[in-house]
Amino acid sequence: MESAREIIRRLRCATPRVDGLLRTVVILVAIVAVQSLAGCKGSEAPAPPPPPAVTVAQPVNEEIADYIDFTGNTAAIDSVKLVARVEGYLEKIYFKDGAIVKKGDLLFTIQQTQYQAQLLQAEAQVASAKAELWHAGTEYKRYAALLTKGAAAATEVDRWHAERDSAAASLAAANAQVVIAKLNLSYTEVRAPFDGKIGRHLVDPGNLVGSAGQQTTLAEINRINPIYVYFTINESDLLRIAERHPGATQGYLSNVVVPAYYGLVNENGFPHQGRLDFASISVTPTTGTLQVRAIFPNDQLDTVPGLFARVRIAAQEKREALLVPGEAVSFDQQGEYVLVVDDKDLVERKSVKTGQQMGDKLVIEDGLTAGDWVIVDGLLQAIPGREVAPERTTLKAENGATVITGN
Repeated sequence: MESAREIIRRLRCATPRVDGLLRTVVILVAIVAVQSLAGCKGSEAPAPPPPPAVTVAQPVNEEIADYIDFTGNTAAIDSVKLVARVEGYLEKIYFKDGAIVKKGDLLFTIQQTQYQAQLLQAEAQVASAKAELWHAGTEYKRYAALLTKGAAAATEVDRWHAERDSAAASLAAANAQVVIAKLNLSYTEVRAPFDGKIGRHLVDPGNLVGSAGQQTTLAEINRINPIYVYFTINESDLLRIAERHPGATQGYLSNVVVPAYYGLVNENGFPHQGRLDFASISVTPTTGTLQVRAIFPNDQLDTVPGLFARVRIAAQEKREALLVPGEAVSFDQQGEYVLVVDDKDLVERKSVKTGQQMGDKLVIEDGLTAGDWVIVDGLLQAIPGREVAPERTTLKAENGATVITGN
């Protein structure tokens, strides 16, 4: 190949009459062309990159049960407003606001001096009534003996008989006053009626409570272990549940255990398991819904009343289904799909129909077979129709147990 200088010299000699500016442009173009040809001399085409590596796995084949989801709210199994049942000044508070208390724990005391004195007074009346009864009984016996000897009038015997019976009645009334006095004295101590969580105190020590016969609310205590979740169910869903649990519309909850699950807004899935324990006796005609209640353990007392809850109830018999990781399912204008690798290591797009998510997996209702190798990692490098280098792995079942999912 001629050098750049030789080409430029030929152009200058061959175009003596060409305008100077045009000749300069022609020379520069020739220089660039020659240098390009020189640079390409001896170069080789680059080797194609290797196929991208992806991880593939076959769908998990598990036994599942279709379910129905609802929304509801948590509620305390028992809720009591602690009130002052006697009048007096609030003396002391024995708990911290929001504390966990046990049944029988002392929570408040009301001034006791007055009620202790009333008890002593009632006990004194009992002693007096006993003395009167003894005296009347003795006199009655004496006059009854004299009457048999003709030394006393019958009217005197009758009078002391009445005095004895009256004294016995007075003693009974005095004993009743002792019971009332003891009861009023016990009301000066407000104790927890059950194990639960107490709210803040509503009255400070030194305030008069229970005045004029009014029951002053001192605090509120809730029993939250176990805890209720209330929700409503429509007529069609009720009948679906009845298909699996015969007698669902005839008070079955008292005889049949119907599993229920719930999760809070900050929880994945439905980690809490319990059972249905109550349903309204009739469907509301205007709405076509029925109020249902489920009961769940709450040993840690971390679920409080009034929280929003997602509830799940199994609706039909169990069946076999395929599950894949949720990140393996993509979505475009044509709908949901997964990428699979065929026996030639080529990527293929398959449209699928998914069910509900269970844990980190989705139920595949249609579009996959148990033998398909689904790309579960490396999706960004996988392009339909292109070759990949698949690495096979095995998916684990959901917690090693039967999966509850649905449509």
